[in-house]
Amino acid sequence: MAATEPAAIDPARAAALDAADPLAGFRDRFVFRDPDLVYLDGNSLGRLPRATGKRLAQVVEEEWGGDLVRGWDHWLELPTKVGDALAGTVLGARAGEVLVCDSTTINFYKLAAAAIKARQGRRAIVAAHDDFPTDRYVLEGLAAANGLELRWLTANPVNGPLPRDVAAALDEEVALVALSHVNYRSAAIADMAGITRLAHDAGALVLWDLSHSAGAIPVELEASGADAAVGCTYKYLNAGPGAPAYLYVRTGLQGELRNPIQGWFGRRDQFAMGQGYEPAPGIASWLTGTPTIVALVAVEEGVRLTAEAGIAAIRAKGIALTEFAIELHDAWLAPLGFELGSPRDAARRGAHVAIRRSDAKRLCAELIEAGVVPDFREPDSIRLGLSPLTTSFANVRTAMDRLRDLATRAAG
Repeated sequence: MAATEPAAIDPARAAALDAADPLAGFRDRFVFRDPDLVYLDGNSLGRLPRATGKRLAQVVEEEWGGDLVRGWDHWLELPTKVGDALAGTVLGARAGEVLVCDSTTINFYKLAAAAIKARQGRRAIVAAHDDFPTDRYVLEGLAAANGLELRWLTANPVNGPLPRDVAAALDEEVALVALSHVNYRSAAIADMAGITRLAHDAGALVLWDLSHSAGAIPVELEASGADAAVGCTYKYLNAGPGAPAYLYVRTGLQGELRNPIQGWFGRRDQFAMGQGYEPAPGIASWLTGTPTIVALVAVEEGVRLTAEAGIAAIRAKGIALTEFAIELHDAWLAPLGFELGSPRDAARRGAHVAIRRSDAKRLCAELIEAGVVPDFREPDSIRLGLSPLTTSFANVRTAMDRLRDLATRAAG
């Protein structure tokens, strides 16, 4: 170790942190085809749990292969069954409030459209200018179709929209506030309870995108008073590429909000094949088309693994990993012109870290060539996804060391 380096980043420290990690054993529960690859993109696509491969084979070969159409006798319950498991172990919601179905974009559209209709007469939507693109695009389309004003929040790019930013945009014209719980670029955690309270005081509904929070940090939908939420399952929940998303509707709103995409799976007594659409009771009314059963099984396995580890332990490790990454950034990368693109306050930071430099896109590509897989986010951020169940402290140190080496060589 060089004399100028803090003792905190001695190579032995990463090994000691890994030895003391109560979640270290969970790494053995995932597939690592290349043990030398440092994979720091679990906030885009999580690793494959070993149990999932076995379960998928069983569903395909025995249930599909053997039961054939008779499998629907138990497959029909999967969207609500897996939704209830997700609600109770990850989302801080009640049974009967979460449904696993469709994609995040489709679910976001369904809930945003329903919220706008439920607040008919109000003419504005509040959203963040730097939120994930699919949310912004859906809202742009809904605003154009309904003649609504879109009020964009231009918040601090590191800390994200704060309650005071939202408060400044609210009045009696706002129908819907739609925000991400954790910002996809900076990892800033929004004050869900505080923002929800402000929106309710103004008479608006609130829709939260949980894609970068569920499975990484505690989510308390019921306690915060949230109206509706969506999220994907292929990041920290490790359900696989293109896995179905989920949606949440608070029990008290299920009789008020109505699914705008009326499909046969959301109809009461669907196999009666009757004329006219009558919504199924409760959360089942938000189903639309035929559920993707094989993919739903992968979600169930991912949720089961997350529940076994426990959100409290996952959050504790996520904080420790990101704190370690920031220490290394400050010691090694800041002197090379990098800037931290995530909040320094651990209570306001999710499970990824963004580091910024003008040549980040090139450096990210070079990192991948060097056996470290992060991702790049415009305009200048390398995003390190430190998925707590699959990332070691040694991984973090190796990634930062290789990035330091690449940046040093680039400087000549």
